[in-house]
Amino acid sequence: MKQRSKHFPVKTILIGLFIQLSTLTVSIGQTKTEQIDKLMNLYSEYGQFNGSILVADAGKVIYKKGFGMANMEWNIPNQPDTKHRLGSVTKQFTSMLILQLVEQGKLKLDTPIAKYLPDYPKASGDKITIHHLLTHTSGIPNYTSFPNFVKELSINPYGPEAFVKKFADLPLEFTPGEKFTYSNSGYFLLGYIIEKVSGKTFEQFLQDNILTPLKMDNTGFDHHETILKNRASGYEKNGKNYNNASYLDLSIPYAAGSLYSTVEDLYLWDQSLYTEKLLSKKYKELLFNSYIPAGPGHYGYGWFINKAFNGEKNDSITVIEHGGGINGFNTLVSRIPSDKNLVILLNNTGGANLNEMNKAIRNILYNKPYSMPKKSLANTLVEVILEKGVTSGLTYFKENKNSSTYAINENEMNSAGYQLLQTGKVKEAIEVFKLNVEAFPKSGNTYDSLGEAYLKNGDRNLAIINYKKSVELDPNNENGKKVLEEISKS
Repeated sequence: MKQRSKHFPVKTILIGLFIQLSTLTVSIGQTKTEQIDKLMNLYSEYGQFNGSILVADAGKVIYKKGFGMANMEWNIPNQPDTKHRLGSVTKQFTSMLILQLVEQGKLKLDTPIAKYLPDYPKASGDKITIHHLLTHTSGIPNYTSFPNFVKELSINPYGPEAFVKKFADLPLEFTPGEKFTYSNSGYFLLGYIIEKVSGKTFEQFLQDNILTPLKMDNTGFDHHETILKNRASGYEKNGKNYNNASYLDLSIPYAAGSLYSTVEDLYLWDQSLYTEKLLSKKYKELLFNSYIPAGPGHYGYGWFINKAFNGEKNDSITVIEHGGGINGFNTLVSRIPSDKNLVILLNNTGGANLNEMNKAIRNILYNKPYSMPKKSLANTLVEVILEKGVTSGLTYFKENKNSSTYAINENEMNSAGYQLLQTGKVKEAIEVFKLNVEAFPKSGNTYDSLGEAYLKNGDRNLAIINYKKSVELDPNNENGKKVLEEISKS
């Protein structure tokens, strides 16, 4: 590396000093609450957050607010007491219930599940333990990745015993304990084990052992048919437009994802984890051990454990968090126990970049620099294509992709492509998907979408190339494998 000169122009020093002081002035001139409010208002204004938020600093709530609409048909706004579906945030409640049973001596973490489920196939039931299920190391195939999940399994009601049979006989993907592979099947199975051991339904055991003791009156197992006060409707973004989320029978997510709650109730949940109200210290600590590498961090029992770096070489903090995604909703609960800091984000339009928001809020809490949101280039791209044609759209994208005003988001680009695809503009959709592949070349999903568009356009060879690349990047892409198999037969 070329050594930098020690003789800096005075003008450069003054400019750098001015920029640094400007940044400090923003931090000093505004409270943390004001900074968070400004940040989230901009996310809302740009259509990137529609939901409820709560932030606690040193255990005290400093910010809670609703943004956008809980129900778009009736213009009912989101509030802190709006009930949102949690998706996989449910898993942290399931893991707590399991450890309560362990503490009571009714379960053992290292015991094969066949002991608790005598009818489970012995070939795998004698190898898989409760610990494997809790840490996503069981090797059981993830049922939400099944090719028929969306069109068949997800829309029909099943009892726990009947649904377990959908994956119990399948071969394991790897030897239990060998590696981490996220599997909703494992947490579904934990719910079924809770029922078998406790003699109660998962819903009732949850109510008796967590919700009632903590007075979490606005949390529960969601049922589509139940009239539930203050429940948000789920929506899916389609460019700048929204559709009602596709139907999902809530017997399917079950102990892996069927709970609803509010940011206020989730604050009660967070605060309880600093006490021994639900579980003694000895067993509670088991929730947050770093058992297995999972992405950049590790996985505990129903929680991801990561290190957050805040600018300084050795300045890191342990973050315990989990996100969730379910039709029309995505969610995040992020805790920093050392400082009792908490960020809860519940969004009812699906696909929001909650991790980006959480990072900015965390930096505000620790007085670190943070980035403000940018406008969606994907949404503007679609508008230009629809108004002026695809050539103008591509030119606009090229001119603005490095702009400080716009951001390129993979999910938004994918949504923009499907918005065009679903309205019959197949060639235009292909161009948008190609841009997404160029921007995110390591994502299997971008190639999968491009392959689908090529197939719809009759370009069989190009479809095969892109589906193969998708499966190569994402070996769990069962849909891509199925499409390739069908193409090879035709």
